[in-house]
Amino acid sequence: MIGLWDTTGTEVVKALAAERRSAGGVASGLALTLVAVVEEKKVREAEAAATIAASAHPCRLLIVVRSDLEGRSRLDAEIVVGGRLGPAEAVVMRMYGRLALHAESVVMPLLAPDVPVVTWWHGEPPDVIANDFLGVVADRRITDSKLAADPVAALRQRAVDYAPGDTDLTWTRITLWRTLVAGAFDTTDERVTGATVVAPADDPTAALMCGWLKSRLGIEPTWEYTDRAPRMHSVQLSCANGDCVTVTREEGTALFSRTGQEPRYMPLPKRPVGDELAEELRRLDADQIYGEALGAMAGLPGLDRKPAMRVHVWKDPALAAREEAGAMAGPGGSAA
Repeated sequence: MIGLWDTTGTEVVKALAAERRSAGGVASGLALTLVAVVEEKKVREAEAAATIAASAHPCRLLIVVRSDLEGRSRLDAEIVVGGRLGPAEAVVMRMYGRLALHAESVVMPLLAPDVPVVTWWHGEPPDVIANDFLGVVADRRITDSKLAADPVAALRQRAVDYAPGDTDLTWTRITLWRTLVAGAFDTTDERVTGATVVAPADDPTAALMCGWLKSRLGIEPTWEYTDRAPRMHSVQLSCANGDCVTVTREEGTALFSRTGQEPRYMPLPKRPVGDELAEELRRLDADQIYGEALGAMAGLPGLDRKPAMRVHVWKDPALAAREEAGAMAGPGGSAA
């Protein structure tokens, strides 16, 4: 491990090259570059998740921590190859002052050559990804609407701002649900006429499940709100012949019941973020099914036809904060 304090991007590049030479074969065979954008208070969570993902997908891990935009520009870096962050080449960069607004100036020279770039925001997702250059240069972009103040509203914003290559960990969290529901129709071709999703009103997984059912089955699911569970509790489908299929969550398992059959339990564990991240890293092309489900949920069809490439739109949070403060000031220039 190499620690560099109050350093420059050039010194980080040199130190990483030196550490790679020392590690030898540990640093070969990279499949992608994973850029994680995270707040200081969530750095350990991001490191733990990225370590799990890197064990399945050898990558160069670049963790960008932005802090104190008003202070002096400064870069602190920690370089780890084949150490506590798993088999990945990892660089943890803490950026202060105006440098934090230009993180790409340090990140771009560190991207592994000739491999895809994935940017993951472990925190409240950006309203507009094009405002972050680290999202514009990425082949895949992973957000997590669950971490927003209003998760369902944040998921709808992901639809408004969507470009092919985007995904959200909310989608990953319903993978097992979708597998169980779809598996119910392996042995029948009965038409589904209705669906009910039981979940809290602020559960983004329920919103996306409704979108997926709508896009796949051409029906309008009913979202039944409940306070009995902290997340999606059950999904019920009604068939044209009167049969009913229900999947209900019960402490790490799912109770699967169907008219005319004995109920049975199937695994439905709550997975760590690292496993969810690893699942998303398995594919590096656009997820068309996710785009269709997201569009159906938000009432915005045709998301897969939007341009895959974004154009960087510069936004300075510091200037925006000053303008907001100025708008609140009185005629004499003091706060109203």
